[in-house]
Amino acid sequence: MFTDLQVAHAWIGLQAGPRDHQVRQAQAIHKENGWRRLEGGLDAAFEDITISRWEDLRDSSSHQATTPEDRYFVGIALKTTRAKLTRDRQVIFDGTMPAGTLYVSAPSKSLSAQFQAPCAFLHFHISADHLPAQSVAGDGLRDLLGDLVLLRDPLAAELAKALTDHGDAADRQFARCIGQTLAMHLARLEPPRARVNALPKWRLRRVEQHIADHFDRSISLSELASVAGLSRMHFAAQFRAATGYRPREFLLNYRIEHAKTLLATTGRPLAEIALAVGFSTQAHFSTVFKRITAQSPARWRLTSKREPFEIEAQPRRRPAVDRDWAASAAA
Repeated sequence: MFTDLQVAHAWIGLQAGPRDHQVRQAQAIHKENGWRRLEGGLDAAFEDITISRWEDLRDSSSHQATTPEDRYFVGIALKTTRAKLTRDRQVIFDGTMPAGTLYVSAPSKSLSAQFQAPCAFLHFHISADHLPAQSVAGDGLRDLLGDLVLLRDPLAAELAKALTDHGDAADRQFARCIGQTLAMHLARLEPPRARVNALPKWRLRRVEQHIADHFDRSISLSELASVAGLSRMHFAAQFRAATGYRPREFLLNYRIEHAKTLLATTGRPLAEIALAVGFSTQAHFSTVFKRITAQSPARWRLTSKREPFEIEAQPRRRPAVDRDWAASAAA
């Protein structure tokens, strides 16, 4: 099986295409008239993967941009610089970015950047269709890539070098191959494994209380992270280290435990109970209930009438599980 780096070399070894298709379409690498701002805008590029270059020779500069709702933004450093990346006063990265550093913003996310040294980047604007979200509420690819910073990413460095070596001679077909290879690389990323401290007890109590107060409505990962006073990525990792659950799993288990109480102590219809504990449909409630308890809600209700029912206010802590899971963002 090919590694990402081998695939990259395979793409890089390709020529732009048969010379009879020699449509040396201008601007394979687009110009930017401001940080992450293409001349004419993304609409002018028409492409599902658009590549641009940004260079600023000043010793310090500040910038802000929002990723379009249908795109991921990926930056690859072409030279070592010092940068501070922030979102809503939350520091995502602050330090030296070596050449080859890769950082990503998810769709519809704003990002502020301060550079304290001259910098040069290749910017990839990739259609969300190339990087589909795999699940909801923070467990999917979108959340992994939301604040991702990878220092010295070998594949990113190879791809950037391939494009810059071609310079103005690169055509769109070649540039598209590079962009597709990068998209494939991102889609296969996993969080790096590193030791993570458990969420402090006082933060955990605040989060658990917030869930107890609002479990009957939609609660996002960002909302829980805000309650804890952390970024989404750091909160998710520390919460799992403290409880053994991902935040979404904990919320679902909490809802099911509350549903058990209603099933055992009331005669309310299943559809009504589903809505009362935060599920939008009875079908979804039944699916999650059976996955967690191995019984349907109706069968569990019958069983509970024959056996004593012990009310459990919240999911039990799991025993030590994979405590090495970590967030991808560098702080």
